[in-house]
Amino acid sequence: MTGVFDAVRTMLAVREYQGRPVPEAAVRRIVEAARLTGSSINLQPWRFIVVQDKATLRKLGSLARSGPYTAQAPLAVAVAVEKTQYAISDASRAIQSMMLTAWAEGVGSNWVGFGGLDGVKSLLNIPAELDVLAIVPFGYPAGTLGTGKKKRKPLSEVAFREKYGTPFN
Repeated sequence: MTGVFDAVRTMLAVREYQGRPVPEAAVRRIVEAARLTGSSINLQPWRFIVVQDKATLRKLGSLARSGPYTAQAPLAVAVAVEKTQYAISDASRAIQSMMLTAWAEGVGSNWVGFGGLDGVKSLLNIPAELDVLAIVPFGYPAGTLGTGKKKRKPLSEVAFREKYGTPFN
């Protein structure tokens, strides 16, 4: 099962997208990956709003301070959550599932926002009892991304065996 690890190893944030649309079959797999993600007590406290309308994408880009590039994406998924104890962690897992599934399809993405997206609620008719956790724009990368090289701390600095401080080796 190296495919999943390769996706994790090589996935990079994509903030510039080609104009071509993401095929419907890929859109469905991306959203289905989110739906199938594990959830604490199986509450599934998430809702996924798939946006492909150009005018709505432009408005989302203007509402997302950390992701104005959403306006240029051919697709975005707004992630709304119930106001429950595990909602943020469950929805975060679902977002990662979407991003990894998209990456495996050659589609790039990036997490936009972390709360502070109340304006999105009225734009997308999201009920008041839900919070908007994030917007995830998706699209084919506009430029060459390289080989997925990441600047990460060495494993020896972040992983330990049995007790903190015992080298993982």
